[in-house]
Amino acid sequence: MNICLTRLFTVLCLLSLTHRVLAQKEPLRLWYNSPAKDWMTEALPIGNGHIGAMFFGDPDEERIQFSEGSLWAGGKNANAEYNFGIKEGAYQYLPKVRELLAAGKTEEAHKLANKEMTGAIHEKKENTPSSDFGAQQTTGDLYVKVSHTGPIKKFHRELNISDAVGKVTYEAGTGKFTRTFFGNYPSKVMVYQFTSTAPETYTIRFVSPHQKDYEQFTKNHYTFGGSLKDNHQEFETTYRIDTDGKPGFKDGILTVTGAKKVTLIHTIATDYLMQFPAYKGNDYKKANKKVMAAAAGKTFETLLAEQQKDYHSLFNRVSLSLGKPALKSIPTDQRQKAYYAGQADSGLEELYFQYGRYLMISSTRPGTMPMSLQGKWNDSTNPPWANDYHTNINVQMLYWPAEVTNLSECHLPLIDFTKSIVEPGKLAAKEFFDTRGWIVNTMLNAYGYTAPGWDFPWGFFPGGAAWLSQHLWEHYAFTGDKTYLKNTAYPIMKEASLFWMDYLTDDGKGNLVSAPSYSPEQGGISTGATMDHEIAWDILTNTIDAAAVLGTDADFAQKAKTIRDKILPLQVGKWKQLQEWREDLDDSTNKHRHVSHLFALHPGKQISLTQTPAEAQAAKVSLNARGDDGTGWSLAWKVNFWARLQDGNRAHKLFKSVMRPVSNKGTNMSDGGGSYANLLCAHPPFQLDGNMGSTAGVAEMLLQSQTGVIELLPALPEAWPSGQVKGLKARGNVTVDETWEAGKLSTVTLLSQTTQEKTIQYGSKITKVSLVKGQAKTLKAEDLN
Repeated sequence: MNICLTRLFTVLCLLSLTHRVLAQKEPLRLWYNSPAKDWMTEALPIGNGHIGAMFFGDPDEERIQFSEGSLWAGGKNANAEYNFGIKEGAYQYLPKVRELLAAGKTEEAHKLANKEMTGAIHEKKENTPSSDFGAQQTTGDLYVKVSHTGPIKKFHRELNISDAVGKVTYEAGTGKFTRTFFGNYPSKVMVYQFTSTAPETYTIRFVSPHQKDYEQFTKNHYTFGGSLKDNHQEFETTYRIDTDGKPGFKDGILTVTGAKKVTLIHTIATDYLMQFPAYKGNDYKKANKKVMAAAAGKTFETLLAEQQKDYHSLFNRVSLSLGKPALKSIPTDQRQKAYYAGQADSGLEELYFQYGRYLMISSTRPGTMPMSLQGKWNDSTNPPWANDYHTNINVQMLYWPAEVTNLSECHLPLIDFTKSIVEPGKLAAKEFFDTRGWIVNTMLNAYGYTAPGWDFPWGFFPGGAAWLSQHLWEHYAFTGDKTYLKNTAYPIMKEASLFWMDYLTDDGKGNLVSAPSYSPEQGGISTGATMDHEIAWDILTNTIDAAAVLGTDADFAQKAKTIRDKILPLQVGKWKQLQEWREDLDDSTNKHRHVSHLFALHPGKQISLTQTPAEAQAAKVSLNARGDDGTGWSLAWKVNFWARLQDGNRAHKLFKSVMRPVSNKGTNMSDGGGSYANLLCAHPPFQLDGNMGSTAGVAEMLLQSQTGVIELLPALPEAWPSGQVKGLKARGNVTVDETWEAGKLSTVTLLSQTTQEKTIQYGSKITKVSLVKGQAKTLKAEDLN
């Protein structure tokens, strides 16, 4: 081959390689050819961990609605001995309730418990519990109006989740207009840029539903200081404007004339401190000055480069390719409808999976508040369910993807928040139940409200603390961080175990049961709801294992083991179902959204196909009876259930249901689940848990490790015959890449952060592999035994 041909061949190879790289890196986008008209169903979310914002894209006037996670109404009694004030000796009703339950007098027991439980909460006349509980709050809206004229052409609105950048482009008259929006976590700012090809006039105003304490514009900085009426929480939002135009400020409105470019560098802070009992004291003005001073020398380009480096360091850890062509050429809302109508589009499934990771990175980072029901996106002062931290599944589901999709850092806000509620949780355990340890019930706010609540039995769920503690153990299980386990996780887990060690009572037959007990969110008060027993088993097991890892507390661990082993075993009922209650009461026609008694299957590990096949089969019977309808989060939970049962086709069917197009914004507690046009999951209304649970569910279909064995492609559906996934995590701090063809595993690559031996399983093939720290090991399917 002569030198010219050699060079030509080299160029062609480089071009081919470049094409493949570009194809692999084609950004994942949600995009639309019209502006958003509705916040919940159409606006697009951006965030920097602290702040969540939604942009609409209206060419005439952009609306950027934003919220900061610590802006919370309620909590008026946060400075008292205990939030809401618990009547001394409130637990004295318990023996009588247990006596009535043992006698089968459940209705009397329910009435007594309801009376005493609600009566234990003080100040119901002037400060009703519901108003004291409060709600997470919107901060307000930035409106940016531009003075262009002429018809709008070539409109395009998108959210690029590969880069975490929102963009709006269009033409008006002879001008071209571009808007770029993103959240920057390292600098703790939001950035909104508006550009035009010709000088324009921009009018900027801020509207807040809260009391205005001060407002000013000096040296290109706008500042608004406000406070909440009910609890006097104070906050301040401020932005710096960079522009080539001339700004002027009057009567709360900033007008910029002759501008081709307007960039707003925006932040917000509140006086909230995650510190019991005051939850107040942050110098928010100082905090904002520090943020703005640090950003003072940073241009739009600098902030974007900083954001890209930070975001990509997390998002790019995991890639998913499902092999089939996608309908990327049509707007996302139309694409969603076509997909649900039967058009194959694995690309949309990839997008939805990665969207969950995008939303996590954007709304929960170290040093921030944890995600609430709507993440960090809330446009209301009275959001659904207070936009709180529901601990009977919802807040936990929000964090299911954190470890398995390689975002361990994003788990830390939940862990920090859990640590902050142990002390109020101890008070609630002592005053309501006369036990050691700590509890939290169904509803949890930013001010340490851990009591059972005013709506009995719905608000009664003392198992929330142990369920949260599972997340502390999982963070260790995935990272192997023994220092964290010793100093943070184990002390909290031990306290959660102490509650159950005291609370479980003898049933007169040698078994320990939970009483009073309630299975979320159905049935009545009882003795021995299965979910309580599963959660107690889970926290005791994890705490025993943690003590063994640390080589500590041998006597305590033995006591915990003795108690765990006396918990009433899981019961199989008359129609072969896993019983939800101690009594065989399950109705085979019940389609309730909660499937609480399957906690042991997922996210627990007490039930598995390999280790407890009879219980797994009973769980399957229960799941089949409960059906495939539900709210958004319920559908997402079922994706995970069927993945754990290794039925990939059923899991995929539920995953598709999560993406069902819906427009209903009203409350539907049974079968309204799906996703809005902006792909935010509909309960309905909007809750983020459906997005996050679905992302976790896809990961569970492709990789599992809860039994200690790394299971490869355990629930691969027929809809994904070929593909690859890179960067998923298995317990033991092992990163796993998998490729498959024609529905069969091709290769697996494992990378461990420690030298260790692990067992991997593919189908019936079980292989032990030796892993060396930092050295990737690739195996072909034929290498597996």
